[in-house]
Amino acid sequence: MRLYIAEKPSVGRALAACLPQPHRKGQGWIETGGGVVTWLFGHVLRQAEPEEYNPKLKRWRVEDLPILPAEWRLVVNESAAQQFAVVKGLIERADEIVHGGDPDREGQLLVDEVLDYLKNEKPVRRILINALDDKSIHDALGDLRDNADFLPLKRSALARARADWLIGMNLSRAYTLAARRAGHDRLVLPIGRVKTPTLALVVRREREIENFKPATYYLLDAVFRHEKSGESFRARWKPSEERTPLDPEGRLVDEKAAQAELVSFGAEPQDAKVTRYERKKKEEPPPLPFSLSALQVLAGKRYGYEPQQVLDTAQKLYEEKLTSYPRSDAEYLPVNQHKDAAKILGNLAAVDDSELGAWARAADAKQKSRAWNDAKISAHHAIIPTTVPVNLARLSAVERNIYELIARAYIAQFHPNYVYDQTKVEVTYHGELFAASGRTERAAGWRAMYRTAKNEEDAEKEDEESAVLPPMKKGDAADYVSAELGTRQTKPPTRFTPATLLQGMKEIHKYVKDEAAKKMLRDVSGIGTEATRASIIEDLIRRRFLNAAGKKKVLTPTAEAYLLIDALPDTMTYPDATAVWEDRLHSMAQGEGTPEEFLAGQAAFARDLCAAALTATIAGGGGVPCPACGRGVMLKRKGKHGDFWGCSAFPQCRMTANDAGGKPDFTGKRIPRSAAGASGACPSTSPAPAHTPRGSYTPTADEQEEMDALFFGEQ
Repeated sequence: MRLYIAEKPSVGRALAACLPQPHRKGQGWIETGGGVVTWLFGHVLRQAEPEEYNPKLKRWRVEDLPILPAEWRLVVNESAAQQFAVVKGLIERADEIVHGGDPDREGQLLVDEVLDYLKNEKPVRRILINALDDKSIHDALGDLRDNADFLPLKRSALARARADWLIGMNLSRAYTLAARRAGHDRLVLPIGRVKTPTLALVVRREREIENFKPATYYLLDAVFRHEKSGESFRARWKPSEERTPLDPEGRLVDEKAAQAELVSFGAEPQDAKVTRYERKKKEEPPPLPFSLSALQVLAGKRYGYEPQQVLDTAQKLYEEKLTSYPRSDAEYLPVNQHKDAAKILGNLAAVDDSELGAWARAADAKQKSRAWNDAKISAHHAIIPTTVPVNLARLSAVERNIYELIARAYIAQFHPNYVYDQTKVEVTYHGELFAASGRTERAAGWRAMYRTAKNEEDAEKEDEESAVLPPMKKGDAADYVSAELGTRQTKPPTRFTPATLLQGMKEIHKYVKDEAAKKMLRDVSGIGTEATRASIIEDLIRRRFLNAAGKKKVLTPTAEAYLLIDALPDTMTYPDATAVWEDRLHSMAQGEGTPEEFLAGQAAFARDLCAAALTATIAGGGGVPCPACGRGVMLKRKGKHGDFWGCSAFPQCRMTANDAGGKPDFTGKRIPRSAAGASGACPSTSPAPAHTPRGSYTPTADEQEEMDALFFGEQ
């Protein structure tokens, strides 16, 4: 018997529908003439919790950190236990297994981990289903591959999952305990390998805005008349840094200097000369089809949709068989997919009352853009329409908008390039350099589909680039006509929205601290994955580390966000390390490196940051500072003989005080000599414990649930 294991029921049902009759449905499976189809519910196995390795680890104790499993364990999710039993029984009966996980790293792992857990030794093949329409599934059935070919994908996903556990579990416990020592009795500090640097982007951006001081700078534009043609044109003065005071961005900030140049240009007119003239014909190919991130960013900017909303909508379109697999990080298409172009374009051309129809009818199905490139394809391809006809009237407004974005990007691949003339001119006048550029459209091509309203900044830039310049050549003379001085003000950085924050996660090289790393990571696919970035942002909002306000959901950090980021060392809050790790995970997916090597580095990182947590300064906890050690705060406790106050750094600091009306009473108290002598702490007369408490904490049920949610998914 051949057994197909799909990632989720919807994929299983679509797959079964494409297999031969007869069909017989059971609880959690469908028997067909071509084998049995079953399915998972995503990850039916989860990483074991610390207390499932050792019951004593249920309590959060400094002395137990870091927790480093010697042998990693998986546990069957209670919610999926019934289906797991079904899958287990079918695997035992099967002669051959077909792995039907989604075509990405996570999809590879979640089926493989079940097979590994059950110690399967039967042959396993791989089916890559990029869309749920019948044609796509039939094509995939005809192209089964050896599952061993995808071992690197599995290893990369496995390393990612275990790294998330190591960093999230250990550092969240370490810094939550540090917060307890600082007097934050009810604060849980969730820390994640991806989540924390993402939060830090928003915190740092907000501080840039808070500290921003606007500055005025000056632009001087001159009008010249070309002597041969008699036509006038404008050119902008390029001040010399040696002669004119410029700011670090090369802007003229001295008004007196600008006014002096303006006066001198007009007071002593001289002949001007064209010292450079370039006119080149250029072509711009259509933008590539969408990856999930690119779709989320554009939908966010255009419609204000949140990334998770875009993912959910794209998933629904996929399950309705209208579009291909949504969690794709690819922007290219396999060459063999081009054979479906005529069918897809024909369906879109039939759409009434829509620009899509007109664009599709004008498309040339024989044209092949740069998007078709097998070398850029791994397990999945860009998001595109399927061969299934669409009825836009049956879609919701959000579904229609997302579908039209996907379809337009696909149709654009069959329209001509945008063709224009790019002109650059430099004029020397009064020994100073003036420059102008122009762009003249020859053929709109695909751009005719993208005529949309532009923001002020984009419009300004395009106006500068599209100025009409007279034909001229190097060496031509020009007459000075006039000049005018304009002023601009520097603007603060814009706050992130969910869409632009997701874009920041994708283009993380822009935010790394180390310049060498910045260059190295330019081509890295960012931090997080296509499937998890949206949920990470949504989770930061849900856990009230970020506020989202207004129609565009502008993001601002909460007090807890500042507290968390300020408590952590730069190695955890800057994306440098995480981006490098993501690069290594990507390389592992290409067959370079092993999970063991990667996790050894993660374990060392966890050790270092757990040690750093012992001396972390966490502000805002309130309470009365301990007069003995200066690091802890006095906390009210219940003793055998009634209430008393003790230092949160116990047992390293053993300062106590009697309770006096709800406050610690230090009258007649002597500072004990049991705390460490460094950093203002009291000298010790006996060996101090290796770790700084408060040494343990038993979380409430709500806190434990919160921590579990953090640790058993990507951070």
